[in-house]
Amino acid sequence: HPSARSSLTCPHCLKQSNTFDPFLCISLPIPLRQTRALNVTLVLQCERWRFVRVGLAVPLLGTVADLREMVAREGRVPAEQVILAEVSPRGLLRSLSDPEALRAAGEAAPVYAFQPPPARRAGTAPRRLAAAAGPPRADWLTAPGLAARSSDCLHRAPGGRILLLLCNTAGTGPQLARFGPPLVLREERGVSWEQLQQNILAQLRGVLRGEVRPQGTGALFRIRLAGGSAPCTYLSPQDPRPLCHPAIDRALQLCGAGGPPHVRLTVEWDTSTKERLFGSIQEEVVQDAESVRQQQQAHGQQHSCTLDECFQLYTKEEQVGAPRQA
Repeated sequence: HPSARSSLTCPHCLKQSNTFDPFLCISLPIPLRQTRALNVTLVLQCERWRFVRVGLAVPLLGTVADLREMVAREGRVPAEQVILAEVSPRGLLRSLSDPEALRAAGEAAPVYAFQPPPARRAGTAPRRLAAAAGPPRADWLTAPGLAARSSDCLHRAPGGRILLLLCNTAGTGPQLARFGPPLVLREERGVSWEQLQQNILAQLRGVLRGEVRPQGTGALFRIRLAGGSAPCTYLSPQDPRPLCHPAIDRALQLCGAGGPPHVRLTVEWDTSTKERLFGSIQEEVVQDAESVRQQQQAHGQQHSCTLDECFQLYTKEEQVGAPRQA
């Protein structure tokens, strides 16, 4: 009869005990797959990786920090520049922070990896911006507890720049849908509503088809802070410095670890205005890299293993826990 040797080594005195157990049959464990396929859309600054969906084999027990490193290697960008977020067809944004487990990433919505635009060169002064006068409109600040003016930020200078991650949406209720590409802007904290609106339109000039008529101090859209914090907050077009709103500070403080701090915004368009300026445009066109098909094929087929791999797992050395003290 064949026999199996069981070896036990004491971790303290290193004394080894060997026993031999005869057997006629043996049950072997089957190695489980350690990775799963995850598609990530890269929105990087270089044209080669702008809106390209890549397929990655991410570890089942990994964290978002592992995904950040993989995306950085794939896109050849520094990991600290990568912003990871889930972007749904309804325009909802959820940023992914490094300590989060990877098992749920991409289940609620597709994962996007953003690279912010380069920072302004040191020594260049920000352009002077005109401030609009007048009190904020109540219908733009629907949360009474958050309806504070930007002037309430007494301890924060209006200078400095922050990153804005935003999506454009149109429609209401079941008809609400995202359109156009998601954007990353680096803006001055003291920017006026009119200048912020113009900067957003400049980022969308590639998909604009209608004429943007001068609006004066009016607004083409509404801007809402995205995320899970309730109640929802809209920035006011009558605020001299909308990005100095206290809710923006709270959003920056709640930004998770990993990647540059940023604020998630949803730009809400009236359906008629969206149709006039953008037509029937839907989401951005994303090109699939060959790795998407390769990873789907590799993880879609039934996991196979050799008999030798089963024996290797069966004979793998284990660390036995120390007995508890009475």
